[in-house]
Amino acid sequence: MTYPTTSSLRPAPPAARPSSLATCGAPGGTWRMVLAMALSGTIGLLVVESGLPVLWVVWLRCLLGGLGLAAWLLWSGTWTRPSRREALWLLLGAAALIANWLCLFRAYAYSGIAIATVVYHVQPFVLLLLAAVLQGAPLPLARLPWLVLALVGVGLSSGLLEQAATGSAQGAWQGMVLALLAASLYAVATLTTQQLSRIAPAQIAMLQMLAGALALLPGVWALRGQAVFSPQAWGAVAVLGLVHTAWMYTLMYTAFQRLPAQAIAGLSFIYPVVALLVDVLWFGARPQLSQWLGMALILGALWAYRRSARPA
Repeated sequence: MTYPTTSSLRPAPPAARPSSLATCGAPGGTWRMVLAMALSGTIGLLVVESGLPVLWVVWLRCLLGGLGLAAWLLWSGTWTRPSRREALWLLLGAAALIANWLCLFRAYAYSGIAIATVVYHVQPFVLLLLAAVLQGAPLPLARLPWLVLALVGVGLSSGLLEQAATGSAQGAWQGMVLALLAASLYAVATLTTQQLSRIAPAQIAMLQMLAGALALLPGVWALRGQAVFSPQAWGAVAVLGLVHTAWMYTLMYTAFQRLPAQAIAGLSFIYPVVALLVDVLWFGARPQLSQWLGMALILGALWAYRRSARPA
């Protein structure tokens, strides 16, 4: 989900950074988004292997990711003092991001990963609608069928049909509501990041992660007796915090600043494909034929979506 060198992640000096309008569409956004979504697909593996309570995993992810990004900013000397307007966008983005994680993880408990994943992946549509309403971005009506096809693929690859056939998907409306709320919050976090093109993506992510660590501290303290740390747990949360948070969010926020909402929406479907592959290769899962069909639909829809964006 080729690795960039550290120099490729170093943001430009503040005076050289373009405005938000000029940044959107800049080169280098696509491969960063692809890599970030691929990394996202392996997050579940690290969460499971850590063996820690979910709230502890989220808190350590925020803390380690924030500290790792702070060290990077100190070394690179790329700190930019946010204006009052930018500080408000930062706070809004941080609140949306952390609330998105909490809602999504809670949705798993109510409805299971399969149903929550399907509902959560309406977020590309939420993103397009919010971008149209708030930013005046055009709705890609000719390309929407490919996004719908990708969403159908997510539903098939998640095993939702099998759960519905056995009746295990009943009574999951609470989880569906939480997953829909999480999708909306993720779209809000994406759009707030696009308002902060003057600030380095690493700085945006650092401030949001540290804000999340502070907000979650009371809940983590209440569960301190339930966390049992082993070398495997420490290794899992270290990779999750430094690679899947510090590095991944730098990649993703750079992509958010360089890509239009339409491109972000299409590329977001990469991560459920990677998540299914992790289930197969690491956990030994045996997907049904419908799940393989779903993965093929996602990949085919992404190819068609990207191809339809090219001029004839």
